[in-house]
Amino acid sequence: MRDPYDVLGVTQTASDSTIKKAYHKLAKELHPDLNPDDSVVSNRFKEVSAAYSLIGDPDNRKRYDNGEIGADGQEKARYRYNYTGRHGGPRGGFGSSQGFNAEDIFGEFFSNMRGSGSGHQQMSSDRSYKITVEFLDAAKGCTHRITLPDGKMLDVQIPAGIEEGQQIRLRGQGDVGISGAGDALVEINIKKHPQFRLEGTDIHMNLPVKLEDAVLGAKIEVPTIDGSVTMSVPKGANSGQVLRFKGKGIQPPKTKEPGNQYIRIQVMLPDPPDPELSTILEEWAKTKKKAPSNE
Repeated sequence: MRDPYDVLGVTQTASDSTIKKAYHKLAKELHPDLNPDDSVVSNRFKEVSAAYSLIGDPDNRKRYDNGEIGADGQEKARYRYNYTGRHGGPRGGFGSSQGFNAEDIFGEFFSNMRGSGSGHQQMSSDRSYKITVEFLDAAKGCTHRITLPDGKMLDVQIPAGIEEGQQIRLRGQGDVGISGAGDALVEINIKKHPQFRLEGTDIHMNLPVKLEDAVLGAKIEVPTIDGSVTMSVPKGANSGQVLRFKGKGIQPPKTKEPGNQYIRIQVMLPDPPDPELSTILEEWAKTKKKAPSNE
């Protein structure tokens, strides 16, 4: 495989941000969705993705720069075969403490395969991803497509009610390691919604209400995750008063009942100010001052 720095068109001293920008630029140009049925571009996209998966990860980049792993991401051999030209091959022969020792090599190999705790760490074959989903998609559940480093497309099922930072494990969709294919770990980030916020399975929101609707009462449309619903604002409603829509919250899988939606009233004065309303309130205030005290 080619040097990953050459693949991304950056130098070995490039910063992490420079590498990331180079990858994003190439991935955008070479994405299979924009180049359907073009095998050359598809292979180039896979090569770019694989290169970024190596040097885009600080730990893997360090190991690659130190010569611990190759451009394919695989461990490099840690043994030297010192040939002296003597009959029998390696210096000192098989089993010699000074040269090639077949028992040591195969013993370590099989101990790593067994995970016997010999002190040698096996490279993890799991791969981590982060995706961002819309608030309503996280609330109601959705399918989100991701692109793996080899160019393969994978649909991730997002369950309803998933929370910020939670991970979804996709079995067998990671890298291929010594013990087989690892898993893909997909961390979920959720975009903020302009109106809704989530607390457990309950949805909270602030609702602006016109002054006349708050004073006289009214029926108004209120947004929910399932669409608008008509709500009755009681007469004399005040800012800070909370009304409830039962069952209009989140219902994660395997839960008996959904959460609720809570609406906090925010009484709004006319903007711009209404001169007629100001006159009425001035007269009302004068009347209240002249009214006899009950004390």
